[in-house]
Amino acid sequence: MSKAVIFDMDGVICHTNPFHSQAFKLFFEKRNLFPTEEDFKAHMYGKNNGYILSHFLGRKIEGQELLELEDEKESLFREIYKHHVEPISGFMEFFRDLRSAGFKTGVATSAPFANLELIAGHLDLFPHLESALASEHVSKHKPDPEVYLNAASNLSFKPSDCLVFEDSFSGVMAAKNAGMKVVGVLSTHEKSDLPPCEAYITSYTEISSDDVLALLI
Repeated sequence: MSKAVIFDMDGVICHTNPFHSQAFKLFFEKRNLFPTEEDFKAHMYGKNNGYILSHFLGRKIEGQELLELEDEKESLFREIYKHHVEPISGFMEFFRDLRSAGFKTGVATSAPFANLELIAGHLDLFPHLESALASEHVSKHKPDPEVYLNAASNLSFKPSDCLVFEDSFSGVMAAKNAGMKVVGVLSTHEKSDLPPCEAYITSYTEISSDDVLALLI
């Protein structure tokens, strides 16, 4: 019986965080704010835009204002990143290995769908995904399990038959809250920064479809 693998995107498929930092720096500079890399590590990586903007702007950002500010920042990100789209080492080979072994695959990101289109489009992933979910497809963000439960439903698998690749505390918690097993991708955080995972990798050269099957048995 086949199983399913679900990938977060930022920090899991591509190492995008340095480019999100650049976009946020430009965004905040226009507002005379100058967050440091330490600030970003504590309050940006793995967080949703509502939290990030509210934290750094010092007030609750929601509704239409959130949509407009998020669109401004994410447009900056896409403009910067479109020339640099590159998967984390070994990802494409691992992804092809999963597909040949019969795994169903999905992406579940807190980023806007336009970012997913940029990255999955560039890497030609869409023809090989049974589920592709972004921030527009959920009402509750990670660590709420909604995006992973929806992905399992799209893939027609029970959560216990899905393995998730995540790189952030809130992402790992979302997958765990959905009842899924998790591989921690140590691209942006140390092992000690994440809740306990079933396995950890720093690149996809360290894992194969056989390892995935063993984790899901």
